[in-house]
Amino acid sequence: MNLRQQIDELIAAAQAPAAVSCLRQLWAAEPSSTLAGFVVSRFEKLLGDPALAASLPAFLPHRIAILRSFTVEPLVPLLRAAGFAAGLRLEIRLGEFNAWRQELLNPAGTIQDFDPDTVIAAVQTRDAAPALWSYSSAEEARDAADQAFGAVESAVSAFRGRSSANVIVHNFEQPVHLSQGLFDSRQSGGQAALIHELNQRLGALARAQRGVYVLDYEGLVARHGRTAWHDERKWLTVRQPIAAPCLLAMVREWMRFLHPLTGKLAKVCVVDLDNTLWGGVIGEDGMSGIKLSAEYPGAAYQELQRALLDLYNRGILLAIASKNNPADAMEALEQHPGMLLKPSHFAAMQIHWGPDSESLRAIAAELNLGIDTWHCKRALRS
Repeated sequence: MNLRQQIDELIAAAQAPAAVSCLRQLWAAEPSSTLAGFVVSRFEKLLGDPALAASLPAFLPHRIAILRSFTVEPLVPLLRAAGFAAGLRLEIRLGEFNAWRQELLNPAGTIQDFDPDTVIAAVQTRDAAPALWSYSSAEEARDAADQAFGAVESAVSAFRGRSSANVIVHNFEQPVHLSQGLFDSRQSGGQAALIHELNQRLGALARAQRGVYVLDYEGLVARHGRTAWHDERKWLTVRQPIAAPCLLAMVREWMRFLHPLTGKLAKVCVVDLDNTLWGGVIGEDGMSGIKLSAEYPGAAYQELQRALLDLYNRGILLAIASKNNPADAMEALEQHPGMLLKPSHFAAMQIHWGPDSESLRAIAAELNLGIDTWHCKRALRS
């Protein structure tokens, strides 16, 4: 039986929690535009039936207004599906095409009536500053950059003055090919430098305004490759600049902001020890036999520890749930020269031969956390 059929049978049998678990599993395994409609429709069916919804944890409602200078309609079902999978019931309203500034400035506009919790201003460089995108001279490009910043600053400030909604502003991306090519870096007011400066000004604007955040759209495009990100045919025909394979990446970037803004933050990350924080099994391989160093294969485990340290420094608690001899495990944690994490980094440790489920419940009790919204994922083995 495939997972979609299983989900429908679970819904028909009024087994709502199991259906939600399978829906999340399905979305995590193969998120796509073709799947989004199925996921959204099944979540709506579950939440729309009071009897089924009563057996589920609350899905947090959140209203999002997307103000845009380009076509974003294909992103909406993906965003709603991702929201449902994360426990969010997103209501989304799109602003008029390329009317983002008017929507922010207008105190009687449709966005104001919608009363959003979050506003996303998805604006492209070529729309906000055409002379900067199609660079002809440093003077024109400088004027275009100043005008683009002024437009964003005045619109965001006006909206912030009358609304407490979060505002997420896309910064400005560079074109696939700089207009002046190799000579761009030799000019004091080159295209790349001006766009970088414009984005720095946006960052300063966000820091000065409560509840305003900058989404690094330029960095997002660069990470996925400028040529791969852009679809010029779609842009010219339907004003959709983002290539189909990259739509999900855009939605994931939006969700990176929505998770903390809606309070859907992970509080604890629980990890195993053997073949997770180090390679090998400490009880069998001993201190000298486990893999944990600056060179491969031990370097892979140190990279995971660095990622966990980043979480720790952001205020997320770390904990250990491991089937192990406590003395062997503590010796490695305290004394192995390759360990970046130390016992002091962990808020709770359950190291024994009992079931993992008991360890997780014990950690939750020790840290005074509920387990109804826990998500368990196995780390990839190196």
